[in-house]
Amino acid sequence: MDVATFQAIFSAKNQDTVDLNRLVAVQEMIQAVRTNGDQAVIDYTNQFDGQAYAEAADFKVSAERLKASWDNLDPVLQTALKTAKDRIETYERSGLYANRPGEEISYVYNTLDSAGFYIPGGKALYPSTVLMTVVPALVAGVENLVVTTPVFTEESVTFAALYLCGIRDNVYAIGGAQAVAAMAYGTETIPQVDKICGPGNAYVATAKRLVNGDVSIDAIAGPSEILLYVDETIPVDAIVYDIFAQAEHDQDARTFLLCESEDFLGKIADRMQALLPSQKRADIIEVSVKNNHYAICDTRQQLIGVLNNIAPEHVSIQHAAQDEIVDQIKYAGAVFKGYYAMEAIGDYVAGPSHVLPTGRTARFSHGLTANDFRTSHAIIHTSKATYEAIGPAGQAIAEAEGLDGHAQSIAIRKEG
Repeated sequence: MDVATFQAIFSAKNQDTVDLNRLVAVQEMIQAVRTNGDQAVIDYTNQFDGQAYAEAADFKVSAERLKASWDNLDPVLQTALKTAKDRIETYERSGLYANRPGEEISYVYNTLDSAGFYIPGGKALYPSTVLMTVVPALVAGVENLVVTTPVFTEESVTFAALYLCGIRDNVYAIGGAQAVAAMAYGTETIPQVDKICGPGNAYVATAKRLVNGDVSIDAIAGPSEILLYVDETIPVDAIVYDIFAQAEHDQDARTFLLCESEDFLGKIADRMQALLPSQKRADIIEVSVKNNHYAICDTRQQLIGVLNNIAPEHVSIQHAAQDEIVDQIKYAGAVFKGYYAMEAIGDYVAGPSHVLPTGRTARFSHGLTANDFRTSHAIIHTSKATYEAIGPAGQAIAEAEGLDGHAQSIAIRKEG
């Protein structure tokens, strides 16, 4: 496959197609939650998740369940989660924007009052998503946190991760579009929040799309994707497991592999077939790898052009010229440079959040950070001398736009 075809395939797969039936269904669910509150949440959770909730107290996760989940967790996993949390905190603190004081113009940042988090729990449990979303909010200083997750067991590693983050209240065992609606508009039990973060299925993504504007959201996540550029010094098995790590996310995950040798691509494909049966999620991987695409990249310029055009969620460069290549990448959710910086380590313990832009949206957005839980504004305190220097320019522009009130607001102060 030539690179032009490769690029066209990526772009075609990222055309935004909205399922109208799903859109209507989610709109109805959101309206039901806005109208009927807790009862709508109960009804939808019983219908779609097979629960038997009778009242709101049934879906509220107690502090005792959170603590028991942590206390009964394997100590090795406790240590691993602590390591991840510490690295995320350290990274996020290093990047917090600072207020910029000035004599006449200052710029200040303020933390959101509240944030809500959707933590997936249908096909698997994701304590990493707890850490990668909640910890940045904690570093930013958000005080009121609300968590929804479709985890219905008495204890879980998701609950353990929440406990590690200091969460003791406002955790609800619900999922789907109803959970997003509940956080966006509030119910008798679930508080309304200012921002909603976290990935989910197509119904969750549609709900986030619809509530966006009434509440802030992190992003509308599409299928996860990675672009790998490798040379023949990298062990074939390492590349195969990098591909499997991407493919096992779900059946829509995609890998785009570029290298300089047709023979090397063949070796990778053969080894994938040999190793696939040994994977625990082989059924998902087998479907997912059908979304993969491979191409020979003849020149460095060609590679950089492709990378910056398709702006992948993850970019992994494992190549002798990786320093030169990485310096030219402009648009990506996250870039992983070198053999020991595999994308999987970024999913868990590297530090930056794994909540990243997908579907070419890295061309105009970025991964979740603590700064996304803050607002900012300028404070303008113009002196008389500055007013006299710049006022005439403002007045002239106002008059050119035909806005007499603006012009007079500026001009009248000449008399003061």
